[in-house]
Amino acid sequence: MLTTGELGSALDASAVVEVAAAAADDVDRKGRFPHEAVDALRQSRLLSASLPAEFGGRGSSISELARVTRELGAACSSAAMIFAMHHSQALTLRFHAATPAAADLAREVARAEALLASATTEITTGGDVRSSTCAVQTDGDRVHLEKKAPVISYGEYADYICTTARRNSDSPPGDQVLVVCPRAETELTKTSEWDTLGFRGTCSPGFMLVADTSVDHVIPVDYSIISAHTMQPSSHTLWASAWLGIADAAVAKARTEVRAAARKTPGSTPPQAARFADLLELHQRFESSVSHGISHYEEFLAAGHLEPTIGFSVAMNNLKLTASTAVVEIVAAALTICGINGYRENHRASMGRLLRDSYGPALMVSNDRIRANNSQLVLALRG
Repeated sequence: MLTTGELGSALDASAVVEVAAAAADDVDRKGRFPHEAVDALRQSRLLSASLPAEFGGRGSSISELARVTRELGAACSSAAMIFAMHHSQALTLRFHAATPAAADLAREVARAEALLASATTEITTGGDVRSSTCAVQTDGDRVHLEKKAPVISYGEYADYICTTARRNSDSPPGDQVLVVCPRAETELTKTSEWDTLGFRGTCSPGFMLVADTSVDHVIPVDYSIISAHTMQPSSHTLWASAWLGIADAAVAKARTEVRAAARKTPGSTPPQAARFADLLELHQRFESSVSHGISHYEEFLAAGHLEPTIGFSVAMNNLKLTASTAVVEIVAAALTICGINGYRENHRASMGRLLRDSYGPALMVSNDRIRANNSQLVLALRG
């Protein structure tokens, strides 16, 4: 089922964005799950947006999903990251639900506006998502797996957890499948706490995951294909969009402060104006790189390719690297423009949450790991 499907009507996330923005500071301060934003996403039927119409969704394009993610990123980066991570899993069902049973699962996810989380890393693999130690154990029409995950973002609040594992106990670490584990059939035992500088509302502690579910919940496509075709490029384009939203919010605060300074000295240009002009140039370059990455992925999907080229995979990795560094540069520059007001936590120009959130992107799926992956990929490039 490797088609983009018919595109639904434009997604209207304005009500969700308003709800997310109102709760963002409280979510950050308490390190709590953004219930309000996720409930609003459900009510607006935006959790099923990426699934095709035949499954009960809207068949929304990557561009539409990215736009909503960006809008959420400016309002509440934790809510934006949850939206992005959810849809990177939902797109797996959109493109790889290749059997009647998998299609039925996708329909149920859409009907319930279910929230999907992922458990693709494992304590024993050092964060390598393309390697698993745990294995699926099949007994008739049931499968069992046990996985010690260092993080499962919003795992306690998800309706399904999409979990990677070796195909069976005899499989090598790279021979993986994806199991969509219903929360009702999954036991989570917390192994760590989530008390972080940023993205506090994503609530991503470690868990011991034990699942016993139907064999129909094993996606009938090699995870290597799912990862290269869907998981990696959708994650990087949607994450980058969320981080661009953070940059949008920082630029908006800086603009407000520059205009306020200009009003105090009519007829003269405030000193912050030159820095703001430089900031806009940085922001425009960031926006252009994200737009290019989204278009690149849309073109890949439109071509109907099953497996991407090495060049495409490197480009998607580079989008993540570029976006994760650009957001820090832009928020830091905006803080300099806002000055002491941006340093205050109780001022409208406060950059505290934005600055702390901006440092997360380089650490989630470490940039060093992505660079190492790129170095292996480019060795295989020709010409």
